[in-house]
Amino acid sequence: MRFPDDDVTQAVSARPLIFAPATGGTMRFVRGWHLVSPHSRFGGFSALARTAPGRFLLIGDNGYSTRLSLDSRGAVSSVRIRALPTMDGRPARKSMADTEAMFVDADSGKIWVALEIVNQIWRLDAGLSQIESRRKLPEPRWPRNRGPEAMARLADGRTVIFSEDADDDPRGREALIWTGDPAAPDPAPIRFFYDSAGRGLVSDAAALPDGRILLVHRRLGFDPVFTTIIAIVDPADIEKDAVVRSRTIGRVPAALAENYEGAAISVEQGRTWLWLVADNNFNVWQRSLLLQFELVDLPPKKQPDSKKAAR
Repeated sequence: MRFPDDDVTQAVSARPLIFAPATGGTMRFVRGWHLVSPHSRFGGFSALARTAPGRFLLIGDNGYSTRLSLDSRGAVSSVRIRALPTMDGRPARKSMADTEAMFVDADSGKIWVALEIVNQIWRLDAGLSQIESRRKLPEPRWPRNRGPEAMARLADGRTVIFSEDADDDPRGREALIWTGDPAAPDPAPIRFFYDSAGRGLVSDAAALPDGRILLVHRRLGFDPVFTTIIAIVDPADIEKDAVVRSRTIGRVPAALAENYEGAAISVEQGRTWLWLVADNNFNVWQRSLLLQFELVDLPPKKQPDSKKAAR
């Protein structure tokens, strides 16, 4: 028997989605594309960053990254698809490079990734060629396939990570927050719990300009198979063993339903944009969709308790 050779063509095209832009609501659809490539490792996207205007970094749960530029007409250029570095130097494979979330430091360009199965946080250099530091999540160990799923760097420098479905606890799903570098040996994180209140499992997180955390939830069903619900969490509610809850701001329209696992926030000319990318699981019936929404009139932040403020 002969097996097909891998295609390593460095090319991506973006097919515009035919769906009308929204004019009302807090989360307003702007436009979207179906991303396709002949490259054998393209797809499975579970992490997204917008590194500059029109410039994106996508990482799949197969341990491959894709950098590309996308202009206002949907033309794709500057494509680079490559494997992430690995702990042992061997080719990337899902069992050792199942990347589920990331954030990029705007100043240094360094990239932090959260990996399921091995349950680790890595800090990578800006060129994605070297693991600078890595750290296992603290015990008790999160389940191999329900570990770190969403991660965001907050404006105050803290890093928050939400598990997909860790810890069988009635208070909610386990999450962690660090005051320092989560890939460094110290300090230890603070544990808290997130109650999704029926929205589904968290699939990614992104920091909003006002300091709050945007969460993407994925709920499975039949028609559609995937329901994506977007909510906001206030990090002021996070403290040791606290139960944190969120507030829904919108949903991905049913006509655009997919397995959205990557989110990024950008701000241009005073307007806030949400970008979502879908994990096609390398299935022929799923698509790698990239969507853009505008966030308008977000609910106000909670005011601090007057008695606590007085103290």
